[in-house]
Amino acid sequence: MTAGPDRPHAGDRVAEEVVEELDLHPVRKDDDGDEPLPSMSEMISEQLGGVRGLIETSIPVLAFVLLNVILGDGLDLPKRTALYWAIGGAVGSAVLIGIYRLARRQSVRHAVNGVIGIALGAYLAYRSGDAKDFYLPGILFTLGQSAVLVLSVVFRRPIIGYVWGVLANRGRHDWFDNPRLFRTFQWLTLVWAGSLFVRAGIQGWLYLEGQANAIGIVRILISWPIYVATFAFTVWAVRRVTRAQEAERAAV
Repeated sequence: MTAGPDRPHAGDRVAEEVVEELDLHPVRKDDDGDEPLPSMSEMISEQLGGVRGLIETSIPVLAFVLLNVILGDGLDLPKRTALYWAIGGAVGSAVLIGIYRLARRQSVRHAVNGVIGIALGAYLAYRSGDAKDFYLPGILFTLGQSAVLVLSVVFRRPIIGYVWGVLANRGRHDWFDNPRLFRTFQWLTLVWAGSLFVRAGIQGWLYLEGQANAIGIVRILISWPIYVATFAFTVWAVRRVTRAQEAERAAV
């Protein structure tokens, strides 16, 4: 049983959470909704808030890595002393990002969530005295996101379809009644789940190996490139299907 295109769904709420969390923006259209979607490059440019959010999230991680390496390895301070300074630098930079966004009257949702995640990781690292525990909440959260995406496919409610509906289809979910689009959103949701699993899997392996600084470096280097590549692939895949269907209707 499929849901009607205009009926409210739990998926709508999840999609709106994703859009707000990543600082994405619905594609603007005329009131009649007939204006075609912008080009792929324009859509990706419109959604750079997601990349900005990932970069902002990386700043506290970068502060943690640099302070831990410089103070612990470079200046040869005691391990716990260097760790405490690194924790302070990470939490402080996360708070400053939140204050900066608040001062510019931008959404602070992403920054607040970032502060919470950083604070939790800082608490775990402080309690254990091991820098690798700073990254544990992020690893588990990313794995959880991947699992939720997979479950949405199992229950035939692909989250990426809902996100597309919010971003580019004026909140409508008529893709439920379009078998080709529905299948596309099913496998695209799995693609996103896979990208998250790869990110978490690499960091999880380094966590088990006790490579604390390597976790931070990997998180910084792979997060936004994977996001951009996956988003660009998603836009291409959806536009490929919709353009093919438009061409078929025009040929009739």
